[in-house]
Amino acid sequence: MFTGIIEATAGVLSFDGSRLIVERPSIFTDMQQGSSIAVSGVCLSVKKLNKKCIQFDVVPETLAKTTIGSYKEGDMVNLERAMRADGRLDGHIVQGHVEGVGEAVRCDFSAVSSILVIRVPKLMLPSIVPKGSIAIDGISLTVASIDGDRITVALIPHTLENTTFGTLHVGDRVNIETDILARYAQKLKADS
Repeated sequence: MFTGIIEATAGVLSFDGSRLIVERPSIFTDMQQGSSIAVSGVCLSVKKLNKKCIQFDVVPETLAKTTIGSYKEGDMVNLERAMRADGRLDGHIVQGHVEGVGEAVRCDFSAVSSILVIRVPKLMLPSIVPKGSIAIDGISLTVASIDGDRITVALIPHTLENTTFGTLHVGDRVNIETDILARYAQKLKADS
């Protein structure tokens, strides 16, 4: 389980279609083989690591549901280690189980007020609610509004400075995970 509070960004060193290698942030000192890391919101298990890099295996299901298949050397990713049982839940419950890919349709970033509008897959809309939680590229955010298949989130300067959102452009694709509580409520409603 994760919180959506990004701990570091790192560069992609290589991706060959099944093996992803990213830079290892200096603060990631407590990892080992098998540790869970959210890579731009996607829960991956550490296969190998050394002082400079972390290696992950990526399966076809992950490639089908996320943006990882488009990664190339030099791309930047958001990283978060799995939450410790004795840790604080500062963001919201994020599983790292990305449901689909959205597209940035508006990026109005300024020092005072920043707005990001994302077009999301229509199948995900029933699990998205105004003022509810959503993880976009692993970042815990609050949905400000919904208009058709577009959601708006407001971003604070800290988010722009400490995540990959500072370099996001219109047309860029992003990983989306809706709030697990909303998904369970939707499932209960459908089953009743």
